[in-house]
Amino acid sequence: MSATVPLTPFIPSEEDVKLAKETKKILAPRLSWTSPFDLRAINPLKEPSIKIPAQAAHLLVQILDEMSRGNAVKLIPVHAELTTQEAADLLNVSRPTLIRLLDEGKIEFHKVGTHRRVPFKSALAYKRQIDTERKAALAELAAYDQELGI
Repeated sequence: MSATVPLTPFIPSEEDVKLAKETKKILAPRLSWTSPFDLRAINPLKEPSIKIPAQAAHLLVQILDEMSRGNAVKLIPVHAELTTQEAADLLNVSRPTLIRLLDEGKIEFHKVGTHRRVPFKSALAYKRQIDTERKAALAELAAYDQELGI
């Protein structure tokens, strides 16, 4: 598999949304965090069941959940490298803002020729860091509002 981002996201159709809702309702209650999940296909050849690792089955439920809401889904391997535009989209910032963050050393990157590539795990780590900082600031504001009686 390539180190660049695979699988283009697609917007699920209304039919896909309905099917994802139905499948999630059936699949989710049957999962275990530790045991593989057995699937059995209904076909005339009576093939044996297929075992799916527990974590993969939970990921499938998360995918179905997003699809049932009409959201596009894209899988990105942790070792993937993002273009600057893909990293900016992930962080919900403009590309110039991302370039500034890269130049300031806040997010790891390397160059491939003249193009910057951002390891997915570095972009995700930065996203988690800023999300944590935002939650802390929001909690501080909420506490301040309570002190003022607002």
